[in-house]
This record gives sequence, C-alpha cells and structure tokens, in this order.
Amino acid sequence: MMTKMNFHCRLVAVALMLSAFACGNSGRPAGADKQPSASTAERQETTQFHDPVPHQPTTAQPAQVIPEFTFYILRSGIRFTKQDLPKNGNKAFILFDPTCGHCQHEAHDIGKHYGELKDVNIYFVSMNDPGLMSTFLETWAKPLVDKPNVEMLYDRNADFINRFHIPSQYPATYVYGPDGRLKTSWNGERPARAVIDALKN
Repeated sequence: MMTKMNFHCRLVAVALMLSAFACGNSGRPAGADKQPSASTAERQETTQFHDPVPHQPTTAQPAQVIPEFTFYILRSGIRFTKQDLPKNGNKAFILFDPTCGHCQHEAHDIGKHYGELKDVNIYFVSMNDPGLMSTFLETWAKPLVDKPNVEMLYDRNADFINRFHIPSQYPATYVYGPDGRLKTSWNGERPARAVIDALKN
C-alpha cells in the first residue's frame, strides 16, 4: 500500500512535471510579450508530458462529475470548495501555467469574447507561484478582471491532478453543466470559436 509520504511525493513529482513540460514556450515568463504574437504554426505545437513516476500512469478519463476539492481564491486566500460553486450555469475549470503561451492565448480569446460568456462560471486553476498567477489576467485577458463569474484559484495541494484529471497538455479545460456532470473537455489549445462555443453550450 502506498504510504502518505509516497503519495505526497508522487503529487509533488507530477506538479513539477506539469510545470516543466506542459507548454512549449521555452519557459518564457508571463508578461514577456504584452500581446499574444505566436504564429498559427507555433500555437499548434504541443508538448506531451513524460511520466516521471513509473507504475503511476496519467488518469485516462477526467472526472465525470465535479469531485470534491479545495482550492484557494487568489486575491483573498479564502478556501473555495465544491460547495461554493453556483447552482446555475456551466462551470469551466481551466488548469493552466501562467508562463505557458498556449494558456495565454486561450485566456486572451476568452477575454475577447467575454460578452458571450456572462452566464458561464470560469475558474482558472493553477499550482504555480501565486505571484505569477496574480498578473495573468491583467496581462493576457484584461476583460476578465474583476468579473463576478471569473475566479483565479490557487491549487495549493494539487487537488486538480489528484481529483479531476492529470492532463497531457496545458491549458487543460473541463466544462461541467449546471448538474455538475462533464459536458466536454480538451487538453491543449483550440481555435477561439471552438473554445467559446464549448464553454457556453
């Protein structure tokens, strides 16, 4: 049986793996470019994860129902759990890395089309440094800043990869309906129109 220490080590290893290999942007810091500028060809490149823990393969399927979780609201540090989710509207969880170019582009596209998404609850979730997270929306998706249906959540204990899914690429997007059941999910970047339609339908 896996001990608590071994389990914790596995979570740390997976978190480090996600940070290191999730996005092919050469580790460029968030805010290095003030406007998304990658070419279409560059944006379509993806970096697959390498499993750092033998005998512990990535989860094949995402959670079909929103699982129990504990994240922390970035701006206040207050705990945010499944019980805090609103009852109405789709709930979109986006696991991201603030330095990932693909994540920056998806956030930019969502911000650009925010007018279509006012009824969708959008949660940007990251295990990365809260300092990097704090400037992400301001830099890449300013129209989403301070919107009542958009929240930036810090995943302090790697609950996402433990309970929702271990994705193959960033950004990893999971859309659940008002009933809490999974409607659709994808890993990596998609065209803006496909993202917007998936979030709101």
